[in-house]
Amino acid sequence: MSTLPPCPQCASTYTYEDGTQLVCPECGHEWSAAAEAEAAPAARVWKDAHGNVLQDGDTVTLIKDLKIKGSSSVIKVGTKVKNIRLLDSDDHDIDCKIDGFGPMQLKSEFIKKA
Repeated sequence: MSTLPPCPQCASTYTYEDGTQLVCPECGHEWSAAAEAEAAPAARVWKDAHGNVLQDGDTVTLIKDLKIKGSSSVIKVGTKVKNIRLLDSDDHDIDCKIDGFGPMQLKSEFIKKA
């Protein structure tokens, strides 16, 4: 069994070493083995509008009135949201259920930790 990482372009598991380079025989991509070791992804940290670190299960409060897309309703400032789940997404960071509105996703820039 090979312990070499898969190709970063095509995800092929048939990579091999050629000196200090790693090579993918399927797509021809070459990359440095040293760069692969340095490029370990850092753990993502979610922060609220005031810089407090958020965790799954936290209770947060809205700091801005938020219009609901596709509706004339507005979620008012100060609304508490309990038991949030953090998402590893580029657009919305938080998945939650707001009483009276149902499930939705929020951006961390519009909330503060309660």
